[in-house]
Amino acid sequence: QVQLVESGGGLVQAGGSLRLSCAASGRTFSSYAMGWFRQAPGKEREFVAAISRSGTRTYYADSVKGRFAIARDNAKNTVYLQMSSLKPEDTAVYFCAADRSFDAQLVATPTSYDYWGQGTQVTVSS
Repeated sequence: QVQLVESGGGLVQAGGSLRLSCAASGRTFSSYAMGWFRQAPGKEREFVAAISRSGTRTYYADSVKGRFAIARDNAKNTVYLQMSSLKPEDTAVYFCAADRSFDAQLVATPTSYDYWGQGTQVTVSS
């Protein structure tokens, strides 16, 4: 069992930056691949980024590539999402998720993930 708690969301102007954090409970954090997803009002949850267990492989949605960066610190049981050059269309609730059986072909599939956090709101004003 893994519990995930996101933090770092807030209101930022377009062009600004935010760093989201996701703290995981338990001693097996390094056994999980981690992902970030987001969901805007009236829209489906969409993939943002993912990172392998060791942190050596990262994956991004085309819409955030070059602007967002995912990283993890297994010693701190935490995964991060550094967001830069934010746009109003990045406004959403951001969720982190943990995947026990990582499959690179399924990183963007929400149902591949076993545990989810409660989400943190990110609002980008124009």
